[in-house]
Amino acid sequence: MIRLIVGLGNPGQKYSKTRHNAGFLFLDELAREESIVFSKQVRFFGELAEVSLPAGRLYLLKPGTFMNRSGQSVSALMKYYKIKPDEMLVVHDELDFDVGTLRLKADGGHGGHNGLRDIIASIGVKGFKRLRVGIGRPRQGMPVADYVLSDFSKSDLLQIKDLFSRVLRHVPLLQNGDYETVMQKLHAR
Repeated sequence: MIRLIVGLGNPGQKYSKTRHNAGFLFLDELAREESIVFSKQVRFFGELAEVSLPAGRLYLLKPGTFMNRSGQSVSALMKYYKIKPDEMLVVHDELDFDVGTLRLKADGGHGGHNGLRDIIASIGVKGFKRLRVGIGRPRQGMPVADYVLSDFSKSDLLQIKDLFSRVLRHVPLLQNGDYETVMQKLHAR
């Protein structure tokens, strides 16, 4: 069962439509769909929203600590609400997938993603679910940092939001732990 969805990104308007903020964009779409709002939570170093769904209460967290310190926010919330790592889904950008690709992953390493690296270091385990949002690779010669901190093109952003609408239909299945069904639905072309 999922009790917490963490969207990774960087706080502030400057980063709001960047590729690295795919996780924040996902949570914004979920909040819009459920008509809920985020509020700043100093205790959790970020913004938090709560939604009651048929399977129970679901916490939505946008760390305000910048990507490389995401674990500080995540671990504070997990400790306070006694959430286990396997009850968490982290939504993040993925360079290894083209724009328009979503993949649900049961667990694993950080794959070079600094937000995941910090979460793993902070909570001490890598056994949590991930929703990887394809952002594609930078063109030859463009530094990765510049690429992930640049805005999505309008067409890419529309494509990403369309993908998110597909995922949002399956949030109850995710929350109930029916990952196999969700993976089949999301991974089918």
